[in-house]
Amino acid sequence: MPSSIFYGPAGVGKTTLARLLARLTRSHFEDFSAISGGVGDVRKIVEAARERKKIPQRTLLFVDEIHRFNRAQQDAFLPNVEDGTLTLLGATTENPLASLNTPLLSRCRLFAFEPLEEDDILALLRRAFEDERGLKSLELKPQDAALDYLARGAAGDARLALGALEMASDLARDGVLTLENAQSALCKRVLGYDKSGDSHYDMISAYIKSLRGGDPDAALYWMARMLEGGEDPMFIARRLAIQASEDIGNADPQALVLAMATLNAVEKIGLPEAAIPLAQATTYIACAPKSNAAYVALHRAQDAVRDGEPARVPPHLRSTALKGAKKLFGAGEGYKYPHDFPGHFVAQDYLPPHFKTSNWYEPTQNGHEAKIARRLGEWRGVQAEERRSGGAEE
Repeated sequence: MPSSIFYGPAGVGKTTLARLLARLTRSHFEDFSAISGGVGDVRKIVEAARERKKIPQRTLLFVDEIHRFNRAQQDAFLPNVEDGTLTLLGATTENPLASLNTPLLSRCRLFAFEPLEEDDILALLRRAFEDERGLKSLELKPQDAALDYLARGAAGDARLALGALEMASDLARDGVLTLENAQSALCKRVLGYDKSGDSHYDMISAYIKSLRGGDPDAALYWMARMLEGGEDPMFIARRLAIQASEDIGNADPQALVLAMATLNAVEKIGLPEAAIPLAQATTYIACAPKSNAAYVALHRAQDAVRDGEPARVPPHLRSTALKGAKKLFGAGEGYKYPHDFPGHFVAQDYLPPHFKTSNWYEPTQNGHEAKIARRLGEWRGVQAEERRSGGAEE
């Protein structure tokens, strides 16, 4: 069997499967924790594995929380994995693509573990009442509602479910395990949220995509999940301000005003009341007309700056603030002051000459931006006509 990395949340069977694999392959199982062990301990295990290999017997080294090893410590495994001295099975709750060395990953198979389904947890809980190694000797009768509550509250974590079941059984009276017992044992549902881990990034991604997709209910759900998991409300408020510009923009300019007011309110109020303005802004932004035209235009302009030659400011746009700049250098010469013309608009070029046809901002027909699109279309039409006739500033 190949060296492998088991990646997934707690209580889904990573260690159990590693032990089963050791038994199946008749390997010596070495259980090692990256939290409490160091490279020196690994060297001792490697030496023992070399001796064991002469028997011959394979050594399966199981390293729990392997992401806790730094890069140099991870490198210590490589020669021994490559020469077959041992088979490495690493378990981690952190994304291995971000937390493990590329050389180590390239020598291992990667297996992603998912949380157990609610029905699987239920089957496990029921089996505990039938097994002599479990709770059979207590002769308890569990209420279906109690088991359902534990299965739901465990959020796919079998270890948590069994631990809560054991505690609930200690609370049971008259041979019946009730819903109240289960609720006392699992006081608060485990929501599986880590403010610096994968769940943080996955849930904020789900929140953003729900806002962008116009689903206020889903956006509120992911917002509530993050807050219940201990997320900083200011982080959510900042994301709302970003979304107001990135996904709504000029389709509804009030979205950014509300988002910034929310950011200020959350900073001043704090939880739990800060959840109220967060909910208001979340529902508003989710339901607002959408446009990413300003966001796209920004990237087009940035690409032009990064990829093109640095352009000088055309003479008619240069500053006349310094005394003599106009007379000596022609600064501002030929500039047309828009307010002196009908409609407060006059055709002239504001970009360097090689950008004359660059319409980076393309407003949509959504919300307020439709008005901008009509106005900008008229201006650009006049500008194009002036260029054709040779009347615009060259």
